[in-house]
Order: sequence, then C-alpha cells, then structure tokens
Amino acid sequence: MRFDELNLEDKVLDGLDAMAFQETTPIQEQTIPVILEGRDIIACAQTGTGKTAAYVLPLINELSKGEHPDDVVNAIIMAPTRELAQQIDQQVEGFSYFIPVSAVAVYGGTDGVAWEQQRRGLERGADIVIATPGRLLSHIKLDTVDLSHVSYFVLDEADRMLDMGFYDDIMILYKLLPPTCQIIMFSATMPPKIRTLAKTILKNPAEIKIAISRPPESIMQTAYICYDTQKIRILEDLFKQNRPQRVIVFSSSKAKVKELALTLKRMKLNVAAMHSDLEQSQREEVMKEFKNGHIDIMVATDVVARGIDINDIKLIVNFDIPHDPEDYVHRIGRTARGTNGQGLAITFVAIEEQAQFKRIENFLEKTIYKIPIDAAKFGETPDYTPEKYSHLRSRKGGYRKKTKK
Repeated sequence: MRFDELNLEDKVLDGLDAMAFQETTPIQEQTIPVILEGRDIIACAQTGTGKTAAYVLPLINELSKGEHPDDVVNAIIMAPTRELAQQIDQQVEGFSYFIPVSAVAVYGGTDGVAWEQQRRGLERGADIVIATPGRLLSHIKLDTVDLSHVSYFVLDEADRMLDMGFYDDIMILYKLLPPTCQIIMFSATMPPKIRTLAKTILKNPAEIKIAISRPPESIMQTAYICYDTQKIRILEDLFKQNRPQRVIVFSSSKAKVKELALTLKRMKLNVAAMHSDLEQSQREEVMKEFKNGHIDIMVATDVVARGIDINDIKLIVNFDIPHDPEDYVHRIGRTARGTNGQGLAITFVAIEEQAQFKRIENFLEKTIYKIPIDAAKFGETPDYTPEKYSHLRSRKGGYRKKTKK
C-alpha cells in the first residue's frame, strides 16, 4: 500500500515524499488506520519493520490539524534507552519537517545545560515528548511537566522496558494521564507480562501481530562450535581473511567488551567499544563515528541491540550467547535492515553455551549452519551435543553448574 492511500494530511504526505517514503511496510499498513481511528492498540513487530513511523506518522497527522491545545504536552512517546529516544526524536524531526509540530527528547546521561533545555521544553508544552521513564519522572517530581492534557501515550519496545524494571514507573505515569488518552503499545515479543500490562492500561484495544520475534530470512545465520579459548583466535583469523567494515561484535559483559576492543586494536583494526560505563557524550560520539564509517568495528553490550538505526551493517558477531533467544533476534536484527539486502550473523558457541544455543535454534524452529573449523590451524573442537550440557545454566553472561539444594 502507498502512503497516499491512507487518510493522511497533505503536509504529512509532503514530508514523506521529501524523504522518499512511498510504500508502507506491513506494520504501517495495519496500524496507521487503527491509530487514526483513535483506538487503543497493541502491536507486535520485530525491530527493523518500520514500527517507529507506524505510530509517529498518525500522531503528527492528528497534531497537524490544529485541534489540540497550545502550550501543553499533547503526546508522550516512552522508550527504554537513550539511544532509542534519540532515534525516535530524529524520525519525528524528519517526518514533521513541513508541519509546525514541536518535540523535545528527555533522557538521562546529559549535563546541566541539556537538563535545562529539557525543562524549558516541558514547561512550554512541546507537542511531542520522547522520553525514558526515569528521566521523565525526575521532571515530574520537580513539577516541570503536566500530563493532564496528554492525548496520546506510546510505549515503544514495551517488553524491553519491563525487562529493565520500568513497570512501576510506567504505572506512575499512566495514572497521571487523563482517562480519554489514547494508549499505543509496541512490543517485539508478547510474553505474559506484556499481556498483563495491556489488560491493565488499554481500553478495548486492537491487536496486531507482524512476524513476531523472527529474524529476516535475508540474514544468513552461522555458528562456530568451539572451546572458549579458541574464540578470539578464530575471530582474529576471520578479520585477517577479510578486512572488517560495518561490523558489530556483541558480548554480554562490559569487561569482555573492553577486553575484546583492546585485543582487536592490537591487531591495528579500527575499533571502538560501546558499553554503559561510557558517558552519554562518549556513546553518542562512538555511534556517530560508526554511522559515518570512521569506525569499522563496534564492540558492544546489548545496550545497542535495540534502537540503533543503521541500514548497511554487513556482519554481526555474537562473541558469546545472549541470555534470551529474543536478545539473539535483536542482536542479529541489526544487519539486513529493512530492504537493504543480505546480512551475515556469526555466533561463537563454547561447550558451556551449547544448551543455550540449542534453545535459540528451538525458538527459531531452524538449525543454524555450523561452520567447519580447521583443526590444523586451531586444534580439535568439540562436537555439537547440547543435550550433554543441559545441566549448565547462565548467570550474568557467564555459566555455572546447577547445584543441588
């Protein structure tokens, strides 16, 4: 479906045309008409399907009609991380280029100047506030924001917010909204806790599901079955064979990310680390340099598994196994974004990670190709026998044996 077949205002269509947006994605086609009707909605769609535009466009469309009060907050978009809040803010800015709709992004990790800019934007009543839960609550406690006039309340990546412990914050914010507020939830997965939240805050919602938590078929998924001590040698060899460009290497711990980045730098590779110990300005600089192609490899924790908006990432490497299958999906979903062609994902699987990797294969309902390893170069490798290691369980990115109580 084309955007001009939807009931969107001409100014909104002008903005889409300027950005060369013509065809809707399935999630946009199904959700935009429902949101324009004013119904509450819960939509389940994986990262990279165009879900941000699916709720931003109808919000901008309704606000552009001039029927909402001035100098108040009319819409709130909640995001679990600063990176996602920044990405949404950029899309709002692009889509509203021809429309007098104001927006302010509210998130932590900034200096006093940024706090003051956020405070002024909230007090003056930005049409759209894009915020992380904790930062918005901080402003509310200082009486710098009034939510009594909010017409639209969006929860993006609601499952991630609950995983990060934001349930209580969400409920505090929800209770400050007027009863007439339209509530829109987007989630990549639909676990029981999301359904419980939906039943609590949504009124007779429409429910839309698009390709729930399955990576695009355009991603070639592969794995190396190896010993933990072989991982770095295989990775080094991989990067010696082909000069890496537009690569993200994921690891579950900050310590491992720092260690990997140092190791790759010793190989004279153009690499940077991305983790939560960095100041916000440092994280923004790393992301900017990576987007601009000045950094070839970004070694990262799951802080960037969601929310990063780069369309030409060529390779994702899982140096270790993420805790949940859904996190695996979000990690490898950074490549082959949208309609941008093929992508490659490589996962290193140590003995103690085999059972966890098998969980991922069961979740995906597919067998992931195991790349043969040259024994002459790296030594003998273990067989893939995950049933032998089901007695191991993960803990904070590491693994330990179950103990009897």
